[in-house]
Amino acid sequence: MSDLVVIAFPTEAKAEEVRQKLLVMQKEYLIELGDAAIAVKDIQGRIKLNQLINTTAAGAVSGTFWGTLVGLIFLMPLAGAALGAASGTLGGYLTDVGIDDERTRCCHPAQNGSALRAGAEGHRRQSA
Repeated sequence: MSDLVVIAFPTEAKAEEVRQKLLVMQKEYLIELGDAAIAVKDIQGRIKLNQLINTTAAGAVSGTFWGTLVGLIFLMPLAGAALGAASGTLGGYLTDVGIDDERTRCCHPAQNGSALRAGAEGHRRQSA
C-alpha cells in the first residue's frame, strides 16, 4: 500500500531542495519513493504540477530515435526524425505517470488546491 504525503513550503525553491534531499535518501535506500511532485499555485489560482519525469521530452527523444531508424529504411532520415519527434512529443504529452493527477491536486478534487496559498508551493511524496 502506498501513502500520499503533502507538505506545504513557502517557496518553490525550498520544495525543490527538499525533493532533492528525498531523492538522495532514496539512493541511499533510507526511503522508497513512488513519485515526488511539486505543485505550484499561481496568483490566478491555477495549480501547476512539476513532476519528476518529463514525459513530453522523453517521448520526443524516443520518437526522434525511432523516426530516424524508420526514415533510414526509406532513405529519408530527417523526415523520419521530424515525424518521430512530433509523434513522440504528442504521445509523451498524453502520457501520465506517477501519482494520479487528481490525487495531486492538493489531496482531493473537492478541496481545489485549498492546501496551497497563491504563490506557495507544496511537495507531494508517494511511497510505494
